[in-house]
Amino acid sequence: MSLEQELKTYEKQKEKLLAEAEGKFALIKGDKIIGIYVSQEDALAEGYKRFGNAEFLVKEITEIEPVNFFTRPVVVE
Repeated sequence: MSLEQELKTYEKQKEKLLAEAEGKFALIKGDKIIGIYVSQEDALAEGYKRFGNAEFLVKEITEIEPVNFFTRPVVVE
């Protein structure tokens, strides 16, 4: 699965991250937290600067994970 290691890294560090930086964004590559950023845009910019098109994770540090719903438009012919 893509970003599996990064998600494991986040989960291992979640309590510490919540205590120190809730509401901010973590930039994670492999088993390392590269940095904490105030905005998602800042974290993404740093990720692209450091890693280019290689995979990395930008994750909002939150106690409760938001649920996002996406639907596809239904086309009736």
